[in-house]
Amino acid sequence: MAENGTDCDQRRIGMIKEQHNGNFTDSSLLSERKRRDREERLNILLWRQPLVTLQYFFLETLINLKEWTIKLWHRRSILVSFLLTLAVLTATYYIEGTHQQYVRYMEKKFFWCAYWVGLGILSSVGLGTGLHTFLLYLGPHIASVTLAAYECNSVNFPEPPYPDQIICPDEETTEGSISLWAIISKVRLEACMWGAGTAIGELPPYFMARAARLSGAEPDDEEYQEFEEMLEHAETAQDFASRAKLAVQNLVQKVGFFGILACASIPNPLFDLAGITCGHFLVPFWTFFGATLIGKAVIKMHIQKLFVIVTFSKHIVEQMVSLIGAIPSIGPSLQKPFQEYLEAQRIKLHHKSDSGVPQGENWLSWMFEKLVIVMVCYFILSIINSMAQSYAKRLQQKMYSEEKTK
Repeated sequence: MAENGTDCDQRRIGMIKEQHNGNFTDSSLLSERKRRDREERLNILLWRQPLVTLQYFFLETLINLKEWTIKLWHRRSILVSFLLTLAVLTATYYIEGTHQQYVRYMEKKFFWCAYWVGLGILSSVGLGTGLHTFLLYLGPHIASVTLAAYECNSVNFPEPPYPDQIICPDEETTEGSISLWAIISKVRLEACMWGAGTAIGELPPYFMARAARLSGAEPDDEEYQEFEEMLEHAETAQDFASRAKLAVQNLVQKVGFFGILACASIPNPLFDLAGITCGHFLVPFWTFFGATLIGKAVIKMHIQKLFVIVTFSKHIVEQMVSLIGAIPSIGPSLQKPFQEYLEAQRIKLHHKSDSGVPQGENWLSWMFEKLVIVMVCYFILSIINSMAQSYAKRLQQKMYSEEKTK
């Protein structure tokens, strides 16, 4: 399959070269025009051209809604089946009976899993700049569970209020009875769901490249165009970035399932290239998605989870706070808010929310909340900019096609 794919690539590259030599008298003028168009698109930003950006964003949104409506209409049998299933589940949810305790349990688990899967998708799907949901949501959640587990010497937090709020259980426990494996098991579900979401978010590059290869059409995705250029200039690549991309492409193409698994199991900013490579060389869907799911939701997730748990274990946190205090001149002033925050968390863990204990807001938690808000707002702005630039690209491609027909 790999040899046939390579032959097809060489023929396709040759056809592209012949087409360019036949249709364009000066390819440098074409590349220069594309470069200017790209710079023009990148200047369409909400803080530079607000009216144009908002107009293009709404027009692109309408086009996407129209395309999705047409796709749903063509798959109306699936849509009707989904609506019927939803109607049955809704009726089961509202009808009284002994099954309601199971319904409430499944509802809680479903929304909890869907929340983390959604955050995982947002982290990797490529909307705008991407939302770093591990740093903003999953990492802090694992850290708070770790700190609470060492303080309470237990992970049997009362439900409710867990997971919305963590408080220590009433039963007496001996100090030092908490184990690393107990903490890992406590956060395994949400961590694996987040990892599964990141695996789902890697599917669009795969489907885009696969569709382009089967249809023979040239997609308007810049990453795919860079991938084809990389294949064309594979032998002359000199810089580190190009060689790293070629290494990922060769690993995925030659090793197959275990190559994809290796790329997905470690933090890898080039994994989008692995998805494009698998789609381009027509790697079977379950080979790609299965390896990606195992790598991201099982192997990589346990590595990241273990790192956070070890970092926020009780003795490590105490050592880090004491090291901050050892900084000359500013150490004690920097150390104080961390100590106050940890002490406030201990008080909160040992008192229920209705116990009447006053709870002040630490400036560290205030700053983190504002950081989350800023990053989410920037993520939304980046989506608006990206969609506006996509519409500008549509207009430019329309101009290209009109010029060719003249």
